[in-house]
Amino acid sequence: MARKIQISVVGDGQPALEVARQAEEIGRLLAQRGAVVVCGGLGGVMDAAARGAASVGGLTVGILPSYDAATANAGIAVVIPSGMGEARNVLVVASGDAVIALPGSYGTQSEVALALKLGKKVIGVGAWGDVQGVNVVQTPAEAVELALNVAVRKLDVD
Repeated sequence: MARKIQISVVGDGQPALEVARQAEEIGRLLAQRGAVVVCGGLGGVMDAAARGAASVGGLTVGILPSYDAATANAGIAVVIPSGMGEARNVLVVASGDAVIALPGSYGTQSEVALALKLGKKVIGVGAWGDVQGVNVVQTPAEAVELALNVAVRKLDVD
């Protein structure tokens, strides 16, 4: 069985409505293209991306900060209760072949920085353009296309 492409989606736990809509579309588009959606498993952008992927039968993975699997949002199919608190952010971004980052605060900022440190391609959706190394796009479709192109090239090399 061939390994599936995994794309990490990160962003605010309490996003603006438009950002949540973008995250849901990203999750849906990734799942429609056969990618696994990896996120932190809780609310906000994580919930929206998982909900979008699940709505079309996609596979979702949530890496939780606690040991309590019951805290995962309803769209998560594979729950990983890490017990690592915010340190689980490194697992979220390390699990992706690319990272799509929506607007967020310090937690998202840490994920962007960790992803770049790990050599991951980071695609910012209307955000993170002031961070060197982030590729900024304006739409969910552009983000998904770029992330999948990067992931396919990465898998071809591995």
